[in-house]
Amino acid sequence: MTGSSASVANQAVSLIQQWVRDGTFPAGTLLPAQRELAAKVGISRASLREAISTLQGMGVVVSRPGKGVYVTAAGDSAAAAPPWRFAATHSLIDIYQLRFALEGLTARLAALAISAAEIEQLRQNAATMQRAIEADAYDEASQLDYEFHTLIVTVSGNQVIREILRESAEVMRESQRLPYYRRGARNATFVEHSAIIEALAARQPEQAQRTMERHIMLAARRAGVHFPTGDEKDE
Repeated sequence: MTGSSASVANQAVSLIQQWVRDGTFPAGTLLPAQRELAAKVGISRASLREAISTLQGMGVVVSRPGKGVYVTAAGDSAAAAPPWRFAATHSLIDIYQLRFALEGLTARLAALAISAAEIEQLRQNAATMQRAIEADAYDEASQLDYEFHTLIVTVSGNQVIREILRESAEVMRESQRLPYYRRGARNATFVEHSAIIEALAARQPEQAQRTMERHIMLAARRAGVHFPTGDEKDE
């Protein structure tokens, strides 16, 4: 495999997902040792570790200390998330990297401008989203997810970023829907949104930015995308 480190890792994720789906590595299987699996996939061990980290975030595999990496009981369903339907025009990793850059900044700006009423609006959104998740209403939850992020962008006051994201609204919505295919981690979005709200309510711009960036990085992993951020604490 060729390309950037992140690109190679994502190609490896797709290949291993395919092997899980076609029964090469059925549920409960112990994956080959890193050296053997890296050779089978055709990548470095470092890129394989990135791929395994992403697959763990998706719920496809689980690492058991001292034993190895196993395909989970839900591995085949977790590996069966629908393909990225905008692949012909927009790379999914590019979309998440764009969101990481722009929405981190808008969270920082929003922390300096947000009102008590807007904080309450975000809290209500998060509570409604949690109820939707508990009711397995994932289309509703993903729409509320989109509205949550849109409100923060609006509060930031940056009209150029708002226009960029508005013009790509359908693509952005889809990127927020994909993480919900990961069973067992759907409540993670509510937990991460709550942390963002607390940072905004505390009027802490740096914390708001870092919390938003971490949320988008983790959402990307739940959608099967890994990209380096340069922050070892995120890895």
